Amino acid sequence: MLFMMIVKASRNSEAGNPPSPELMEAMTKYNEDLVEAGVRVMAKGLHPSSDGIRISYPKPGGEPVVTEDPFEVGGLVAGFFLIDVKSREEAIEWAMRVPDPQGYGEGQVELRQVF
Repeated sequence: MLFMMIVKASRNSEAGNPPSPELMEAMTKYNEDLVEAGVRVMAKGLHPSSDGIRISYPKPGGEPVVTEDPFEVGGLVAGFFLIDVKSREEAIEWAMRVPDPQGYGEGQVELRQVF
């Protein structure tokens, strides 16, 4: 079963504030644990939304609109882990082990099964 652990963006990640060396070490260890367990398919971080482009469809049947400005922090993604596990419960167990991905008390991880 494929699951994506979506690391939500925060004001700090959008501002480009780097995590502490301790958090970087914890994340490296977590990634090593995923690899050792044979469940990590992929893990990547994303550039802030100020480097992103959003395509929206505001009118049904209308032309898409391109937005290049930074976006509101709510709902943005800072990175992800894609894991291949045996059950939903195992996915939750791995998600519960993710270190606070922002390190500033702002971290959130959303867990979603992939079709």
